[in-house]
Amino acid sequence: VQLQASGGGLVQAGGSLRLSCTASGFTFDDYVIGWFRRAPGKEREGVSCISSSDGDTYFADSVKSRFTISSDNDKNTVYLQMNRLKPEDTAVYYCARALGPGCAVLPGTGTLPPREYDYWGQGTLVTVSS
Repeated sequence: VQLQASGGGLVQAGGSLRLSCTASGFTFDDYVIGWFRRAPGKEREGVSCISSSDGDTYFADSVKSRFTISSDNDKNTVYLQMNRLKPEDTAVYYCARALGPGCAVLPGTGTLPPREYDYWGQGTLVTVSS
């Protein structure tokens, strides 16, 4: 199983980036792909998720209306389109897989459950300058 995240970089506030997560070694449709991020000095945050088998998606409140997520099943790749980026979006972004279908969330917090994700990519750094 491999998850390869790419697409990070340096961008000015208000700009856009598209992250890619290419998966291999497992049946893509059986799993959901989630994006998490960890900013310096902050806890890991679940940003978004997509379940390609049923179209379910999830976005953290902090990125709703700015980020979109899509899946190209032919390429086993998930894309995270990040628009209107803010300095507080600066973080290392990781993609990970969890058994699907559907993007499960934790009861109460309504956030992605990192412990349900069993394989993680290496991370890609996103830096948003003010």
